[in-house]
Amino acid sequence: MVKTAAGSIQDTAGTRSALPHDGAGQYVPTLVDRWDGLIDWDRRREGEQDFFVELLKEVGAHRVLDVAAGTGFHSVGLAEAGFDVTAADGSLEMLRRAVANGEKYGRRFEAIHTDWRTLAQHIDGRYDAVVCLGSSFPHLFAEADRRAVLAQFYEALNPGGVLVLDHRNFDAIRMHRYRSSGNFYYCGKDARVSVAHVDDELCRFQYDFPDGATHHLEVYPILKDELNSLLTQTGFDTVQDFGDFSAEFDIHESDFIIHAARKS
Repeated sequence: MVKTAAGSIQDTAGTRSALPHDGAGQYVPTLVDRWDGLIDWDRRREGEQDFFVELLKEVGAHRVLDVAAGTGFHSVGLAEAGFDVTAADGSLEMLRRAVANGEKYGRRFEAIHTDWRTLAQHIDGRYDAVVCLGSSFPHLFAEADRRAVLAQFYEALNPGGVLVLDHRNFDAIRMHRYRSSGNFYYCGKDARVSVAHVDDELCRFQYDFPDGATHHLEVYPILKDELNSLLTQTGFDTVQDFGDFSAEFDIHESDFIIHAARKS
């Protein structure tokens, strides 16, 4: 069913407890207001070149759950490509913007405001694909949460389904080799994104805007092989890695790492 107004979003996260690292809570309205400009939808589409659309078509996906919908960039794009999309996010401010952007582009999708840890309680059936994009998964700081959430994603998939999950290239960042080409994810030209702090347990990104505003996002800097191990332990049969949309990549040079994990 289509959610045509922010007030009609299915809200299942309103009573959750405050967490030491509240990923959704970091997306305050003043940052959400700048998000679409930060990623620049048109330039980001040019950078992706339908990578995710083609990946999902290759596995025969039809019903797709976008668990990190943000302001709707991938939910809208996948709906435009003909997929039956459900959009979910832990940030109500982000999800409201996703619904509005869907209306702007004439695309409709169900929208659910929910915590990943209780995802199975709030979705209708299973999906051919679960996508968790925009380096959202690293908002989980506790390994127990990472394992529990991957199990939720696994259970949300039909047999043969695929989980597509991405994150910043923390292998390089933890070696203090941060780079942001501006060609793939944060494509907007008006903001500067930098690493204010990084160690083995915390990465703090800083977003500086031309009007003097500054925002920070704190995440767990997960490594490529660390996540692959978690995916395998969750039960996924095969995991294929990409660096900036290419199967052949230099782990020291890519902006983002993408994992495509298949369920048997």
